[in-house]
Amino acid sequence: MLDLAMKRMAASNVLIIGMQGLGVEIAKDIVLAGVKSVTVYDPEPVKIEDLSSQFFLREEDVGKPRAEVTVPRLAELNAYVPVRNLGGQAGQEITADLVKGFQVVVLCNAPYRKQLEINDWTHQNDVPFIATETRGLFGSVFNDFGRKFTCVDPTGEQPLSGMIVSIDKDQEGLVTCLDETRHGLEDGDFVTFSEVQGMTELNGCEPRKISVKGPYTFTIGDTAGLGDYIRGGIFTQVKMPKILEFKSLRESLQNPEFFITDFAKFDRPSTLHAGFQALSEFYAQHKRFPKPRNAQDADAVVAIAKKADADADEKILTQLAYQAIGDLSPVIAVIGAFVAQEVLKACSAKFHPMQQHMYFDSLESLPDVLPSEAECQPTGSRYDGQVAVFGRTFHNKIANHRQFLVGSGAIGCEMLKNWSMMGLATGPKGAIQVTDLDTIEKSNLNRQFLFRAKDLGRFKAEVAAAVVSDMNKDLTGKITTRQDAVGPDTEDIYNDNFFNNIDGVTNALDNVKARLYMDQRCVFHEKPLIDSGTLGTKGNVQVVIPHLTESYASSQDPPEKETPSCTIKNFPNAIAHTIEWSRTTFDDLFVKPAQAVNSYLSEPDYLEKTLKYSGQQKEQIEQLVSYLVTNKPLTFEECIVWARLQFEERYNNEIRQLLFSLPKDAVASNGQPFWSGPKRAPDSITFDSNNPLHLSYIIAAANLHAYNYGLKGETDPNVYRKIADSVIVPEYVPKSGVKVQINDNDPVAQNEATASDDLAELTSKLPAPSSLAGYRLNPVEFEKDDDTNHHIDFITAASNLRATNYSINPADRHTTKQIAGKIIPAIATTTSLVTGLACLELYKIIDGKRKLESYKNGFVNIALPFFGFSEPIAAPKQKYGSTEWTLWDRFKFQNDPTLKEVIDWFHNQHKLDVAMVSSGVSMLWSSFVGKKKSEERLPMKFSKLVEHVSRKPVSPHVKAFTVEVMVMDEEGEDVEVPFIIVGI
Repeated sequence: MLDLAMKRMAASNVLIIGMQGLGVEIAKDIVLAGVKSVTVYDPEPVKIEDLSSQFFLREEDVGKPRAEVTVPRLAELNAYVPVRNLGGQAGQEITADLVKGFQVVVLCNAPYRKQLEINDWTHQNDVPFIATETRGLFGSVFNDFGRKFTCVDPTGEQPLSGMIVSIDKDQEGLVTCLDETRHGLEDGDFVTFSEVQGMTELNGCEPRKISVKGPYTFTIGDTAGLGDYIRGGIFTQVKMPKILEFKSLRESLQNPEFFITDFAKFDRPSTLHAGFQALSEFYAQHKRFPKPRNAQDADAVVAIAKKADADADEKILTQLAYQAIGDLSPVIAVIGAFVAQEVLKACSAKFHPMQQHMYFDSLESLPDVLPSEAECQPTGSRYDGQVAVFGRTFHNKIANHRQFLVGSGAIGCEMLKNWSMMGLATGPKGAIQVTDLDTIEKSNLNRQFLFRAKDLGRFKAEVAAAVVSDMNKDLTGKITTRQDAVGPDTEDIYNDNFFNNIDGVTNALDNVKARLYMDQRCVFHEKPLIDSGTLGTKGNVQVVIPHLTESYASSQDPPEKETPSCTIKNFPNAIAHTIEWSRTTFDDLFVKPAQAVNSYLSEPDYLEKTLKYSGQQKEQIEQLVSYLVTNKPLTFEECIVWARLQFEERYNNEIRQLLFSLPKDAVASNGQPFWSGPKRAPDSITFDSNNPLHLSYIIAAANLHAYNYGLKGETDPNVYRKIADSVIVPEYVPKSGVKVQINDNDPVAQNEATASDDLAELTSKLPAPSSLAGYRLNPVEFEKDDDTNHHIDFITAASNLRATNYSINPADRHTTKQIAGKIIPAIATTTSLVTGLACLELYKIIDGKRKLESYKNGFVNIALPFFGFSEPIAAPKQKYGSTEWTLWDRFKFQNDPTLKEVIDWFHNQHKLDVAMVSSGVSMLWSSFVGKKKSEERLPMKFSKLVEHVSRKPVSPHVKAFTVEVMVMDEEGEDVEVPFIIVGI
């Protein structure tokens, strides 16, 4: 299904009319996605106000045709997508004749008469058509994909599949699934089957429509005439095409179908439907849009709108008129990215299109103190589009804001682009700090749009800062870049002074650990935080506001469901299991042993520590002996021999041992065959050097083993074949009494305790580290994006061989790479949209809004499509005595008090008795330490106490300690209290 969608996209020629900010945002996202070609039309000259949002224009372009200047910059984004200029003269409007030959037509900020003219032709010819415009904090999208549009995959989610326990032979055909996992199907879904024994007619059958009977059961219709079900089987959901009917714009203006973006604004689409038409009518009458915040013009727009819809909300219409010439990069990011995804849906038939009118606004982003009309007038500045909405005073606040951006990958690039258009930090007091320790890789280029092929290998933060400073010269010298990860190790860099000099933090991170850390630091320093993330077509934005909302850490997603380790080890039944196994094997062969060897050679007491703390002393020393003595290769040929023996061990010997311990006819304790349900009986594999899969394993494994030892590889497959065939493989005899772990609750089979003289004998085989001074192995660092390093080649071959053992359908290299790298592709559309929503929240933070309902957490899934907004959750209140507090409160002590002074303060001020005091990982004092320790510690100054307990000097950058206490009230009950900050 995905391949078909990609093929359709690769055959689509898209036309975008209008190359201001909105048009270029749409074009950027679809060029990155990879359609056949993009053609743009806009012969009008560049104006200074276009620079409010058109990030591919520069001041020196003013006066030149917009499309002509923009095309070469768009073309740089993707060498595989030709970008063309349709030409035309200034003042020449697009006509229906010019749109012929394109698979999708997009019209940006065009009057309704032009939208109707073009759509009349496209609707008649079933060419997908999208009209879109933005006006300040408002946006509008109209979709018409023709009279009959086939959507081949409405959700884009992976088809569901599951294992079957039984299928009834009757009129209803009840299917019962394994009770470990719910089937997840819905009424009306279609399924087909594989691996069914007995009722074999179902294997590969035409899709059958199901009816859900319960979380583990569904019916598939008449099975009475089929064979008798014996056992096994897997159901797989089949995505069925959906036919959608669209009305033309002419018809839709009279009978609109609204797509709701915010259910708290349920009545707003009908008002904006009238309002956007009224703006177009006003323009037709006056040859201009309403002036910013001009009451007379606004009244005229309201009067026109009220003729069309008497119930339209006057306040909303007035704001729309006030902002008609407004041009805001964040709104354009939201609407432009949404439209770009709709274009891709039209090209690929993948994901459900929006039907048919969407209206969006973020009026909550207006400042609490509204600007005057005079404040919003244009002055010939690149920021006129923003000033028209917010006024000059608030624009100056934006310019003097100081923000810390953590990460400059996909979201970070989009964030910096928006900030440069907004003029964030361009004022005398403004500053942007960016940190990202990553360098630019080839795989980044299709979604991190600030980077080009010439930037490969350079630091992301540096390149991103340079590019956005070029987009807006006012940012020159305002961005400081770093390559330091955020974490406990860099608190000397990101110290109190650093946080005192910023106004807020924006996360552009791809991992939860770093997000939680930044959240903790923002709570500590009482700084607002915007966190956003994407997962394919899904995205979310969360705002954390000091003394108002909960923090990021307050509510977290449940952890990912993990596959039981015994399934991975002995009983895989899906390709994901074999890929996970091969990923672990990769570490066990090419990463961990080399690291262990290096530790043995460089750490004087490594063996002693290993023997003391490890439960697997014998295995660890055997591994060292293997990698340093018995299997240490001197030539590449020896690496090929090693790889051939690894193949034998993993795909023949281990499987034969498992079947010896649990034969194919083994019976479980309940009398049922052991190898049934999810447990698939494996078969061993006999090596064949002419089998491409077998040989690919040998090539990848030999090269990775050689890399560990710094040996040069070989490119001729015949060399591998010849050497592998010449290896004398020892005869394997399965062992009796080997216990197999059948579920994760069973004890892991341990080797019997090894006698110390055995260990001594093994250890004596190891060369003394001094005899190998300076010698080190090269542990492999897993890198999924380098196609020449054999990493994904090994994991693909290892996984598919194991899949062959267990009769599981293998996966191609691309699928294996996605699962092994846990890659859910970041796509430019979601990234851009989510960043736009984040920047709309940033306006509110800069304004300093103090009402919870002013802010919005957002969630989107642009495949469905779906928008969901909610108020942030208020910081939960706790109580001690009669005092209420939240996670944002704390007790502060100055001037390095003694421990006794802190304990006495709690007793005297709050009638609370301290039972324990700790800071970080150090327990500083508790009521049950001995009298001598108490007498020693109580009079100590806090800094001395921390040094005394941790046995480390306090770092010079530390100006205060975060301290936790356990306290009890007068009844002896434990009481929760805020944390403490002790200044030194």
